Amino acid sequence: MQRFGSVTGLKPEKLEDYKRLHANAWPSVLKKIKECNIRNYSIYLQKIGDAYYLFSYFEYTGTDFDSDMKKMADDPETQRWWKETDPCQQPLPETAAKKQIWTNMEQVFHTN
Repeated sequence: MQRFGSVTGLKPEKLEDYKRLHANAWPSVLKKIKECNIRNYSIYLQKIGDAYYLFSYFEYTGTDFDSDMKKMADDPETQRWWKETDPCQQPLPETAAKKQIWTNMEQVFHTN
């Protein structure tokens, strides 16, 4: 099992939209997440200064991460979901240049 953490910004004017979407996450998207070997997926919200940030955590239990992420990205329902959620997010500068939304974080501590 591999652990992943990532961060992105959240546009303040989209805060309520983003919360509403995730309070009613689409069953087809949740199913695809499981099919792609993602477990314990969480997203946290934090305001720092005047900016909002989203922090995500998940555990990957599969054997081919790149293949599973491609399967998720190719899914039409997931693509529709991202069309709803992506406009809410504000990528960090170094990630925006790569046309990505989320920036991977380095794990510096873990305990069971």
